[in-house]
Amino acid sequence: MARIAPLAPPYEADVEQALRKWMPPGVAREPLALFRLLQRHPELASRMRVLGAGLLAHGELPALDREIVIARVTARSGCGYEWGVHAAVFAPVVGLTPEQLEATVSGDSGHPVWSERHSSLIRAVDELHDTATVSGETWAALAEHFPAPLLLELLVLAGWYRTIANVANAVALEEEPWAVPYPGS
Repeated sequence: MARIAPLAPPYEADVEQALRKWMPPGVAREPLALFRLLQRHPELASRMRVLGAGLLAHGELPALDREIVIARVTARSGCGYEWGVHAAVFAPVVGLTPEQLEATVSGDSGHPVWSERHSSLIRAVDELHDTATVSGETWAALAEHFPAPLLLELLVLAGWYRTIANVANAVALEEEPWAVPYPGS
């Protein structure tokens, strides 16, 4: 059970409206537990939604690259909640294979499922996770594939999903029932 329970229906009108903004149009599912949790602090939630939606729906990183970064950040953070949501919703759409998903949890940047470009993303996420920086060698490898604006977006994306992982893990948010089960959980 979560340390801070996500809101449950019936929602007050302003909460219902805010939750609708978090969910993509036409989605029949109940709003994510994460969104219902954040709505306990509406001011914070409204500020977070802008950045989260901006990175997810309006970012310039190719969608596959974005999802590799998200999967690796959440895997390295041990965040089964967010890893499972993205594995269920976004991975199939962007072409992230089951083998690649598994490698975000149990592999390293040298795993054979990764191209040179994707291997550089995995190394960068690992270095950010371990040291809060990126080595010169990894930066040079990234720069071969990404211009400066996308490098900045990559850094913010990794930090954003580390924040989401911190929140979900610290409150012990239960995995969504329809999410892909986190390997080993």
